[in-house]
Amino acid sequence: MTDNKTLKKGRLGTPALVFMIIAASAPLTVLAGGAPTTFAVSGLLGLPVGYLVLGAALIIFAVGYCAMSSRVHNAGAFYAYISEGLGPRHGIAAALLALVVYNMLQVGLYGLFGFSLSAALATWTGLSVPWWVAGAAGWIIVALMGVSNVDLSARVLGVLVSLEFLVVLVVMGFALLNSSEGISADSVLPEQFLTPGVGVLLAFSIAAFMGFESGAIYSEESKDPSRTVPRATYIAVSIIALFYALSTWALTMGVGPSSVVDESREYGPDLVFVWLADFSPLLSDVVHLLFVTSILAALVAFHNAAARYFFALGRSGVLPRRLGTPGQNGAPVAGSVTQSAIGVIVVVIFALAGRGSELGELFPVITLFTWFSTAAAFGLVFLLAVTSCAVLVWFRRDHHGFSTFTRVIAPFVSAVSMLIVAILILVNFDIMIGEESPRAMVFIMPGIIIGAGVIGALWSLRFPNETVDMDALPHLPETRSEPRETTTAAP
Repeated sequence: MTDNKTLKKGRLGTPALVFMIIAASAPLTVLAGGAPTTFAVSGLLGLPVGYLVLGAALIIFAVGYCAMSSRVHNAGAFYAYISEGLGPRHGIAAALLALVVYNMLQVGLYGLFGFSLSAALATWTGLSVPWWVAGAAGWIIVALMGVSNVDLSARVLGVLVSLEFLVVLVVMGFALLNSSEGISADSVLPEQFLTPGVGVLLAFSIAAFMGFESGAIYSEESKDPSRTVPRATYIAVSIIALFYALSTWALTMGVGPSSVVDESREYGPDLVFVWLADFSPLLSDVVHLLFVTSILAALVAFHNAAARYFFALGRSGVLPRRLGTPGQNGAPVAGSVTQSAIGVIVVVIFALAGRGSELGELFPVITLFTWFSTAAAFGLVFLLAVTSCAVLVWFRRDHHGFSTFTRVIAPFVSAVSMLIVAILILVNFDIMIGEESPRAMVFIMPGIIIGAGVIGALWSLRFPNETVDMDALPHLPETRSEPRETTTAAP
């Protein structure tokens, strides 16, 4: 049982939280889907370096973020931190933006999942299943898991992520043992990264890390959150960056540095499966199956994140309070059901819109998945920049015993770097959504993100600062390494 304010406490330890974070980043989806797309669009081999650079930038972001998370525990992490740092109204605007971002990330994945499962069934059984029917199967699984205890999601995601890592390690070993041009450092040379096309490369690469910040979302459900959340975040980001860099380098060696860009442009997300099939059709089928389950794991992870944002906003009175009442099992049931309802509505709209489309079977990938995920990437990076600013302001009021690097330098560097990446995404948005997409989408999709922030700011005017339920932003008793001369400003 749980009280009427908080989610079920103490369910997640560090390993479970690491799996939840990594599941959202979907390692196999990035290798099989993201890497070939980035190679094809950027024309550069320096993707492994891109992952390491972005990983380092996100570690710097995590310094201030995790320090603040050790004091502020809330299921709506961005909402809580920006409210504490910049004020409740800014927090409300950011929270509604974050809610849109997480829902777009989650719902957009139904397009990729439906297409991938449909293609896999056609390959294995000869059955022709519409993408939206395959997507509906995933929706049912996600909806059921969303209203269950979070430890069920953690166990399922733990198994799926473990299998993803295992199969990617096998693919890496296979690639290095069968390297078509020998082992080389071609993909990590400076000239393959420090070129004019690096903006496109970084804009695409950041999508591989989406979900890394979600550790703080589960802080209320974690064991000893002041330690568990920071530890899990650092571990997850480090693993993601290193694993993506190594696996992408190995894929480059397997396909061949001189041909990986051209073959990525020819085969797209099927590159890994086509390449493996030449050596082992069985291994290709296994990887294809786990590619589908990898997308399913990401669907569950982002569904959980969106449901907890609904919960946090309902609990604080920004959205209907019914959303902020946990179920008997301690899960954010109302938020989960709401997110599932949004998913089915959007999928139905795109299923109807895609009938007879000249894009054929690729319709859900080029539209639902690409449009939504690219716009959400812009929104998420912008939120990271704003959160870094909030961390700076929060620590100016009270150092909480942390060093100057943690309080000032890291958040400032993070804010600047995240803003640069957000600008890169906007500048290259037309390239990222592809020439098959209508020109209007270049303005409509980022407009949805910007519009969500504007609407959130206007919505916040309904709530005088003193009426926002800041009890929804619980604090941990202060722990200090040195005496303080100032007191924390009242939220």
